[in-house]
Amino acid sequence: MNTDLAPALAHGVGGRQDLPLTLGQLLVGAAAALIVSFVVLGVAWRAPRLDPAAGRPVRTVPVPAVIPRLVGILLLAVLAWTFTLPDTADNPAAGIVYVLFWVGLVPLSLLLGPVWRALNPLRTLSLGFKPRRPLPEGVGYWPAAAGLFAFAWLELVAPDRATLPVIGTWLAVYAVAMLAGAFVYGPDWHTRGDAFEVLSDLAGRLAVIGRRPDGTLAWRNPLDGIAGLRPAPGLVAVAVVLLGATFYDAMSGALFWLRFTQENGLPAPVTGTLGLLAVIGAVALAYTVATRTSGRRGHTSAERMPGELAHSIVPIVVGYVVAHYYSLFVLEGQRTVALLFDRPDFDPWTGVITPTGVANVQITAIILGHLVGTVLAHDRALKVFPRAQAMTGQVPLLGLMVTYTVAGLLLLFTG
Repeated sequence: MNTDLAPALAHGVGGRQDLPLTLGQLLVGAAAALIVSFVVLGVAWRAPRLDPAAGRPVRTVPVPAVIPRLVGILLLAVLAWTFTLPDTADNPAAGIVYVLFWVGLVPLSLLLGPVWRALNPLRTLSLGFKPRRPLPEGVGYWPAAAGLFAFAWLELVAPDRATLPVIGTWLAVYAVAMLAGAFVYGPDWHTRGDAFEVLSDLAGRLAVIGRRPDGTLAWRNPLDGIAGLRPAPGLVAVAVVLLGATFYDAMSGALFWLRFTQENGLPAPVTGTLGLLAVIGAVALAYTVATRTSGRRGHTSAERMPGELAHSIVPIVVGYVVAHYYSLFVLEGQRTVALLFDRPDFDPWTGVITPTGVANVQITAIILGHLVGTVLAHDRALKVFPRAQAMTGQVPLLGLMVTYTVAGLLLLFTG
């Protein structure tokens, strides 16, 4: 994360010298792990197994919906209060937005499911709105994709992005846009229009507790939950924006990019915007080519495949979020909480943050995310490809997974 919060913690404290293997060995090993898993899946996983309706029902004490709504309003009030404080390095607003909320939303959703739907104060404020017209089917997730790109631009590119005027302006514009959408289409607008509800929903589908299609709360295989994500307009855009923005975040700290930004003669925000668009475009192009090629090789509609396989990108995104922001969340998260209690002299606990430890977390998160993505893609391919082409049709997907893995590791450990 390249905010003014803590540049030294942008991508953790690991580096190439902290790797348990040489970088070359790591890249070869990661690629080999994906190839071996692909072969094993072809031998041992010959029929679809993932079922969104599976899971053991959970007996819980019902929690009135008003309680999480009040918690969400309280969180909004706390953030608003920080805007009444001096705009200095000791103001916790930037840490709340960029660290506790943006980064923390993913692990919180992994643990508890799509929690932001229950907490979202903008949804609470729009509960009284009556739909004036139905949301067009073609809109889908496109507003959420636009919102995620806008936040990525704020976090990674915007000048003075850790200052109160910049953060406050962005949040105000976003809130007006979300409330306007809810005013026209009703509160359910947030389900696909709110960038943060969509992010929480995607990560929450990998939680071990979730709702089956019939609404029953159940303990489940996390892969069963994400397997229930069906194609919809804009879903691919959400996935590639999330993945591309994380890639750009890593690239923006690399020496070659810093040098290019300083020497090309363009204002830094212009270079950053073009770079962010270029990386997201490259991720989208690679994904589209690989999935459509898989469709053709699998004797299935090529146009259909990007949407069918978008769910396999979710664990990859989660893996990169953990890899990039683990140390930032632990250290800056503590500091932000301390600032909320007016403790600017607080010394964060660093017991779980060591260079080698962070490097190991980064490697594990990235490789595990791609392995899970490979499993999800394989199971979906068994459903949509003819049996005879089920494996050959997946070869381009394997190439995509290997490419993403190698690129991610290179960006992490050569910057």
